[in-house]
Amino acid sequence: MTEMTASVTAARPPSDITKRSPQASLIIHALLIAASLLMLYPLLWMVSASVRPENEIFSSTSLIPSSIDFSAYVRGWTGLDISFGRFFWNSLVISLLVVTGNVIACSLTAYAFARLRFAGRNFWFSIMLGTLMIPYHVTLIPQYVLFLDLGWVNTILPLVVPKFLASDAFFIFLMVQFFRGIPRELDEAAMMDGCSAWRIYWKIMLPLSLPVLATAAIFSFIWTWDDFFGPLIYLNDMNTYTIQLGLRTFVDSTSASDWGGLFAMSTLTLVPVFFFFLFFQRLLIEGIATTGMKR
Repeated sequence: MTEMTASVTAARPPSDITKRSPQASLIIHALLIAASLLMLYPLLWMVSASVRPENEIFSSTSLIPSSIDFSAYVRGWTGLDISFGRFFWNSLVISLLVVTGNVIACSLTAYAFARLRFAGRNFWFSIMLGTLMIPYHVTLIPQYVLFLDLGWVNTILPLVVPKFLASDAFFIFLMVQFFRGIPRELDEAAMMDGCSAWRIYWKIMLPLSLPVLATAAIFSFIWTWDDFFGPLIYLNDMNTYTIQLGLRTFVDSTSASDWGGLFAMSTLTLVPVFFFFLFFQRLLIEGIATTGMKR
């Protein structure tokens, strides 16, 4: 009987033997909640500061304002020479074009590397991965000279056109790993039915790759929406400013800065990112969890 009990105990899953006590789970959850509040505090303080009177913004670290004042939102939206809605529109157009370019171009390139056989495939794939180690600032000056000669400076073309040429090696690598996890038997069966490589990509690979495509779309949108350096280099006319350049106009080192308007508009800029992530959250988690895994 003792031997049978020992064998049953040894056969139990480790999770049943090392199950946490209620006290330990309570402590762990309390620490996680405290860490979450600590990370969320700057964001919550910014939202609170956006509805405070101007003279109380930096006078308290409390998250609860003494009075609610929404004038900063009106002042931030209409207080500049150009409505802040213009900056929102510019950022939205650029971000959606970048998302479209990255999803189309990177998926096509990844499909070629993952499924097609051509001379020098491994060599060119290695060169593509090597570009991940090149800092953006190294290629900034040659790119700027090129776009200046093309007459694209002060337009959105330098920010958008390279994305339609599969310039983001990170997304290509991510999609290649995902495509390699899709069984090749599907390609072979489709080829036996007379499907071309293009039709296999369009009818088989893309429908099965929605998680990784959504992952690339979310990261492309967030990175482009939050990008400050690229628009700062290529956009000079205020009518073409994105929201990040528009936020900078609220701070002036030579005169008074409108901190209330800055925090109010900063709060509004988080709304599109939040809803974009919320809409694609399930596909994002699935894409990250299954990339590079055999199914």
